Amino acid sequence: MLERTFERALFASRWLLAPFYAALGIGIVVLLVKVLQELVHFVLHMWDASEAQVILGVLTLVDLSFTASLLIIVMFSGYENFVSKIDHADHKDWPEWMGTIDFTGLKLKLMSSIVAISAISLLKAFMDVKGSSDRDLIWLVSIHMVFVVSGVIMALTDRIAAGHHDK
Repeated sequence: MLERTFERALFASRWLLAPFYAALGIGIVVLLVKVLQELVHFVLHMWDASEAQVILGVLTLVDLSFTASLLIIVMFSGYENFVSKIDHADHKDWPEWMGTIDFTGLKLKLMSSIVAISAISLLKAFMDVKGSSDRDLIWLVSIHMVFVVSGVIMALTDRIAAGHHDK
């Protein structure tokens, strides 16, 4: 009986993750405010901006969009993997990927999103190469390569592990 009570309490503790996913939802609201702020700044200065500044402005919007998408992936996949399944019968526009991403898929999507965000930051630095020191560029490239190599190693590890379980 003690074991059963402990297991029920342990299983119920998964709901402690729900506020974390709600906090990510608030994070999306903060990103929305930031993207609107960037958009207003971008539009108000478009006539005076150089081509490089326009590209940097667009890359900033893309970067914020990737980050918000990453939060959505983590929120829904994490909630469905660790807390509870979402009843999406009433949602006709429910994306197919939601509810189908397991923890391995979530890790890979998370890593690929981080690599994409890092690549955009790196591209922004290269677009403003005169405003960046060689040291800063070396650090940005190094950090980006760490993300890329980590992602490849993670994907290979998951692939090897999946192949091991198939046998």
